[in-house]
Amino acid sequence: MKRHFGPLWQSLKKLNPLSLLGNPVMFITEIGAIITMMEWIFTRQESSAFYAQVSLWLWLTVLFSNWAESVAEMRNQRQAESLRSKRVETRAELQQENGEYASVDAQTLRRGNIVRVRKGEIIPGDGEIIHGSASIDESSITGESAPVIRASGTDHSSVTGGTRLLSDEILVKISADPGQGFLDRMINLIESAKRKKSTNELALTILLSGLTFIFLVVVVAIKIFGSYFRIDLSVTMLVALLICLIPTTIAGLLSAIGIAGINRLMKSHVLAMSGQAVESAGDVDLLLIDKTGTITEGHRQASDVAITEGASMKTFVEAAWYTSLQDETDEGRSIIDFLRKHYPEEIPASLQEYGFIPFSAETQMSGAEMEMHSYRKGSCHAIAEWIGKAVPQDAKEAAEKYAEAGGTPLFVADGKQVLGVILLKDKIKEGLSTFFATFRKMGIRTVMITGDNPITAKTIAQEAEIEEFLAEVTPERKLQVVQMYQREGMMVAMTGDGVNDAPALAHADIGVAMNSGTQAAKEAANMIDLDSHPEKLFQIVEIGKQMLMTRGSLTTFSIANDMAKYFAIIPAILMSHFPLVANLNIMHLQTPESAVLSAVIFNALVIPLLIPLAFRGVALAEERAQVILRRNLAIYGIGGILVPFVGIKCIDLLLGYVGLI
Repeated sequence: MKRHFGPLWQSLKKLNPLSLLGNPVMFITEIGAIITMMEWIFTRQESSAFYAQVSLWLWLTVLFSNWAESVAEMRNQRQAESLRSKRVETRAELQQENGEYASVDAQTLRRGNIVRVRKGEIIPGDGEIIHGSASIDESSITGESAPVIRASGTDHSSVTGGTRLLSDEILVKISADPGQGFLDRMINLIESAKRKKSTNELALTILLSGLTFIFLVVVVAIKIFGSYFRIDLSVTMLVALLICLIPTTIAGLLSAIGIAGINRLMKSHVLAMSGQAVESAGDVDLLLIDKTGTITEGHRQASDVAITEGASMKTFVEAAWYTSLQDETDEGRSIIDFLRKHYPEEIPASLQEYGFIPFSAETQMSGAEMEMHSYRKGSCHAIAEWIGKAVPQDAKEAAEKYAEAGGTPLFVADGKQVLGVILLKDKIKEGLSTFFATFRKMGIRTVMITGDNPITAKTIAQEAEIEEFLAEVTPERKLQVVQMYQREGMMVAMTGDGVNDAPALAHADIGVAMNSGTQAAKEAANMIDLDSHPEKLFQIVEIGKQMLMTRGSLTTFSIANDMAKYFAIIPAILMSHFPLVANLNIMHLQTPESAVLSAVIFNALVIPLLIPLAFRGVALAEERAQVILRRNLAIYGIGGILVPFVGIKCIDLLLGYVGLI
């Protein structure tokens, strides 16, 4: 019952003039409806039936506008209710100061708390995995049935409250207070979307208000003009003329277009932080795409090793073992697994005392300090700086071979000696070549950015069919790249999933974080891709362009409508007093009253007829924005002139047939 009558009730509540102050065109329309209703009530003459019908259709014009907005809002409310229903009441094992665990209500957890989650349990809140790795069912959030792997020390360590642990045991550091979690933010953003107007929407509202004021002055001038020639023009006739000339069509659909755009984005499993972010996506000129975790799966695995001349396999394995044993990243774990599988006899039988040096973005190395050894594992550049000279030629050749295969070479050294190279291989996500080709057709540049060496970056770019790439990019450099392109006047979109992507995501015009990424990346971005696939970028851009094109097309249609209605009403009002004006009555409408009422009825009916288009958006082709815009302006401009001629004439004939005029 609420689903069917909810929009109607909301539409009636919006008839309150105070709620229409944000939409000046509809506010003027409602004032006009009140004025004509008053003239009908207090006028007892032959024209009272005409006054009543005009007043009724003006009220319906406002109601249809409210209906469009209410239906869009109810769609968002249903999504919010669906998300709210996915909340579960659960307990959490909270780590105490003494290291023990106590069962507490999940709603009492605070940012910074550490909880233990075991197989089969519900993750009690948003957070980062600080120990362990596990398979997690995120279908309650993303809708995808396939489980995902999340692990500490990686760019895939973020977990969402309400999801279920399918394997193993993990420690999670809570990152959000009650009511501020990911699910809560989604619900709040959906419910508040209807109240937030984008910059473009505000600008168009100001334009429509200006046009309304101009036509108001015109109508007042017509009244003065009529008085001078002793022509008695009723208030109802003048109000009808004003309402038919002001852009009521786009004013009635403007809010619904914005809300529907955010709704379509949510159905595509993308969370937008604001309507402004969605619209900005339609203006994107350049996409900066992070390689690891976005173009590739983000799980680099050790798959081969090569030792240098003069080094023994035992020493190499020992160095790789100690520098990876406490490394909680995917790469570190995969090296340990690889050595256990392929070189079990070379692994140290017993562990010696050593100091582990964790990896850092600044040094690009990790290491292990022992009494007799100083092991390091890192990039070619970092190891060369560490040993104070160029890496050996055979190691360099092995690294180039790995890089040409699309892998990442990782050098291992002991003091001043390079021991060998480890190949880390990642997998490129499927379907990317078609996706990037589509962007090229739309005139959008795509640039891959990565911290890998130029040879690896070039190979990955060729496999993904990306024309441009930037290699050996540090976290600081990513931010500089974003700012550099912005200074060139480009609208920049950036994708990423790691902590080091957060600054660039925050400064980009559109920052899209992968849901599989870190909490820092998701907090910095203004959009979150729940499916964590770069192909979703196309849908984001398409929906953004649809919002802009739909708004532009319907604005063109609305203003073109006014031109046609001018030829319906003005001649009908004046031709009985100025016979020469009858030549402008090209539609041959029956009477002045029939012409005015037909135009008012058409003006009201066109709003509900265009609601499906406002919700769906205009169709987009894989072409440049300028080409699409010119075509849509031609279609909706010409259509906006022709459709009213046909519609008003048909209504005029129908009114004469049923005898309402």
